[in-house]
Amino acid sequence: MEIYSTTLWHLQKDVALSALSKDLTDMDKNCPEAWCVAGNCFSLQREHDIAIKFFQRAIQVDPGFAYAYTLLGHEFVLTEELDRALACFRNAIRVNNRHYNAWYGLGMIYYKQEKFNLAEIHFKKALSINPQSSVLLCHIGVVQHALKKSDAALETLNRAIGIDPKNPLCKFHRASILFANDKYKAALQELEELKQIVPKESLVYFLIGKVYKKLGQTHLALMNFSWAMDLDPKGANNQIKEAIDKRYLPEDEGKTGTSDRQAHYTDSSQHRK
Repeated sequence: MEIYSTTLWHLQKDVALSALSKDLTDMDKNCPEAWCVAGNCFSLQREHDIAIKFFQRAIQVDPGFAYAYTLLGHEFVLTEELDRALACFRNAIRVNNRHYNAWYGLGMIYYKQEKFNLAEIHFKKALSINPQSSVLLCHIGVVQHALKKSDAALETLNRAIGIDPKNPLCKFHRASILFANDKYKAALQELEELKQIVPKESLVYFLIGKVYKKLGQTHLALMNFSWAMDLDPKGANNQIKEAIDKRYLPEDEGKTGTSDRQAHYTDSSQHRK
C-alpha cells in the first residue's frame, strides 16, 4: 500500500490517494503503511509539515520500517533540509542495507550539492541492488556527464534505453549530451523520436530550437522556441519529471527569452522512489 500510494503521488491522483489514506488509517492506526500513505497524501497537497509528522509517526509505530525513513528523507529534500534528509536515508540503510531507494536518495542529495563523485557511487550502489532500473541508469548517466565522462554517460543511457525504450527522461538526457558534445544531427534525430513519445513537452521543442540555432537555421529555431512557449508559457508543465541541469544548455540565448524557463526546469520536481 505504501508503494501504491507513492505511485498515486507520482500520478497526481489526489482523490484516490486521499481515499486510500482514510481507509487505511481507519482500518489500523498502528501500522506504518497507513501513516506513510497519509504522509504521501499531504505531500501531494504540498502540506509538507503535516506530511513530515505522519512519516515520523510511521517510524514511531515501527522503527524498523525502512521505507518510512526514505519517504521522510524525500520530504526533507522538498523542504530543502538536506542534512535531515541525509540522516533519514542513512537510517533507512541502517535498517535495511539493501533498500536501494535510500541509496538513490543519498545520490540525489549529493547530486544537488554537486558532489558528483559521491552521487555516482551511491547511484551505482542502488543499481547493484536493482540492476534493471532504467531510472537509476539514467541518473548515473547524468552524473557521468557532469563528471565530463560523456562517452561513459552515453553508454549508460544506451543501457537505460535498452531496458525501457520509451523512457522520455533517458532519451532527453541522451539528446542533451549529444547536443553538449556538438553532435547536433544525432541530437535532432533523438529529439524527433522523443517528440513522438511526449508531443506536448515544451522542453523538447526548446532544445530542438537550440539545435537548429547551432545549425544556423534561425527560422526553424524561432519556430520551435515559439512552440515551446505556446505549450508552456510559464514553464509550469513538465512531463519529464526531473531536474534538467544547466550544464546541458549553456545560456547564450538571452535574446530568446528562455533563461527563466530554463531555470524553472533546473528546479523542477523531486523524483521520489
